[in-house]
Amino acid sequence: MTERHRPGASPPLDFTGFYEAHFHRLAVQLYAYLGDHAEAQDLTQEAFCRVLERWDRIGAYDDPSAWVRRVAWNLATSRLRRVRTAVRHLARQREEHVAGPGPDRVALTVALAALPANQRRAVVLHHLAQLSVAEIADQLGAPEGTVRSWLTRGRAALASHLTDRQEAHRA
Repeated sequence: MTERHRPGASPPLDFTGFYEAHFHRLAVQLYAYLGDHAEAQDLTQEAFCRVLERWDRIGAYDDPSAWVRRVAWNLATSRLRRVRTAVRHLARQREEHVAGPGPDRVALTVALAALPANQRRAVVLHHLAQLSVAEIADQLGAPEGTVRSWLTRGRAALASHLTDRQEAHRA
């Protein structure tokens, strides 16, 4: 690539003329390389944006198109590497089939959903998160007696709901 500065010479084209003269040709090259027209145009555009930032210097090169071509090809090669890496990563991923929730879990979820929010929160925090009454009270900003009340009422409602469901299921 010849990126030599011509001493005392001015750029042969302004940037707009340079862009119009070289964009399409470079985009076609990248399209053939990448196989994706939109991606080729995006990368060609990125290369020209980088040239524009440095046009005062690059425009004075013997062949500024060599600079923009090198940048565009480097961008395309980097993009292909990233895509290959992503494809390899996805190929190593295994799809795991997990059985759906059992009937007991579904019944518990339905029963919990039927509780008022405060009772549900207290039951979940106490029995699933294993927090003490004091910890729940602190987290929810409620007195400990209120948390104990929520737990008592929530357990009673769950027991009633789950017992009713078992009896209906047996019949």
